[in-house]
Amino acid sequence: MIAPWASEVNFVKLIYTKETANSAQVVLILAHGAGAPADSPFMEALACALEQEGIACVRFEFPYMQKRRDDGRKRPPDRQPKLLDCFSEVVDQVKGALGPDIRLLVGGKSMGGRMASILAADKPGIDGVVCFGYPFHPPGKLDRWRIDHFSSIPVPMLVLQGTRDPFGKPDEVRERVSELGGVSVQWLEGGNHDYSAPVRLKRSQQDLIDEAASETMRFVQQAIIGRTD
Repeated sequence: MIAPWASEVNFVKLIYTKETANSAQVVLILAHGAGAPADSPFMEALACALEQEGIACVRFEFPYMQKRRDDGRKRPPDRQPKLLDCFSEVVDQVKGALGPDIRLLVGGKSMGGRMASILAADKPGIDGVVCFGYPFHPPGKLDRWRIDHFSSIPVPMLVLQGTRDPFGKPDEVRERVSELGGVSVQWLEGGNHDYSAPVRLKRSQQDLIDEAASETMRFVQQAIIGRTD
């Protein structure tokens, strides 16, 4: 559903869940990953699960993904400065529309979550960060960690990571715990990068998406709404 107050930002349309229009107190701006759009099955399921927990979502697409939607040609992600500029403008647009009293979180799937965390390290007006499958490092490349900025993030941040995620497994991440700063990591048992799990665990992708949404609300209640500083 396209928000009436946000037709275009950098030519990127905003998609919001119904809760956003119903005086929501907590809104999460949710960015997509590198290869799938804002309305992919995963993003749709995640936004719906978050809304059921009481967290309204606003989704958008980075410029390269919008171009792909327009002409059908696959493209690599834009360079980081362009991604961050787009994300920053979306934050400004949403805050301007919903007012200063809203609790505003940024986050996303994989690359989208990484961009959210980098943005939160520098941009004021963000209350928290939630990442759904963080790309701690490229698969198999443990010499290329992407956590240098974690210690500079001034707001609470939660990562919801599958235990089978090749972009960062439990033993790998625990070895770097001293570099995580104040970032919390919640593990989803059996989940891959897209939260799919082995059949033997009798847990569906939707089960893990629902668990991630529930943990996100717990995080919001404890670390965002409950903050006294």
